[in-house]
Amino acid sequence: MKTPTLLLSALLALVGAALHATTWQPGPELKQVPIWPGEVPDALPHPPPETLGTDWPKVSNVSVPTMTRYPPKGRNTGAAVVVFPGGGYQILAMDLEGTEICDWLTSRGITCILLKYRVPNSGPTWVDNHRYYPKVQTALQDAQRTIGLVREHAAEWHIDPHKVGVIGFSAGGHLVAAVSTHFQHRTYAPVDAADRLSNRPDFAMAIYPGHLWAHEDEDRATRNGNDLSLRPDIHPTADTPPTFIVMAEDDHVDGVEQALAYYVALHKAGVPTEMHLYAQGGHAFGLRKPNLPVGRWPTLAERWLRAIGVLSH
Repeated sequence: MKTPTLLLSALLALVGAALHATTWQPGPELKQVPIWPGEVPDALPHPPPETLGTDWPKVSNVSVPTMTRYPPKGRNTGAAVVVFPGGGYQILAMDLEGTEICDWLTSRGITCILLKYRVPNSGPTWVDNHRYYPKVQTALQDAQRTIGLVREHAAEWHIDPHKVGVIGFSAGGHLVAAVSTHFQHRTYAPVDAADRLSNRPDFAMAIYPGHLWAHEDEDRATRNGNDLSLRPDIHPTADTPPTFIVMAEDDHVDGVEQALAYYVALHKAGVPTEMHLYAQGGHAFGLRKPNLPVGRWPTLAERWLRAIGVLSH
């Protein structure tokens, strides 16, 4: 048996390691694995080291994207959801829009795959007060790759390969739209068997999505608020998966037009879509506003998943 002194030393060592951690790590008994077997496509030549926020678990400078599988708690429904945290394609909110979402999903018997995708500047974002579109959207590469990996491991993880969906928040909501409309062609050269499997989500949930409305960057006083066109990188078709959208009308970060524009385009394409708008909630509410009507969205999402046949009644 260890002496109290040894136990104290071990405890202090663990605390010290946690305090000095520079990269995000999942909880105990969970394994974070790189999604690329070798060289990451379109990698930066000299990326800065990944960093973890000291006040809350925001992750910056992700150059080695990873996924972490959270197994379902209790009964396994066979469904799986890949989670895209938000952060403006600059950082990743790994708790609010990551681990907390996985806790909710796994409590409903759904396997959760938390994707730590590449940032910054891996999708449409702001750089030096201007809209920036990267030549290659590397976050989309990571999302496409991960969906294929989930299907490759479907038997091992007891997942129905026809019930693999995505959920994303803010910039992650844009990533939901991107991966829902770019599955015909991968945006990188295939590297192994996982890339021969479909990267089309079977269902999609975009929660307060951003970077979708064509006029979002224009002057508020003169832009055409009646034109709900999408940005040119998003093209819904009849094959876009069934989609669930949530937005608060007082979202002053992205604006309700983001959700409206995506809904209109999905509707015109004939995609089964359910949208919920709330008067209050702001931006980045996640699961943290249970006392407002917007806090009911997870219950509505579960009902929607039952309605489209992902979950049993």
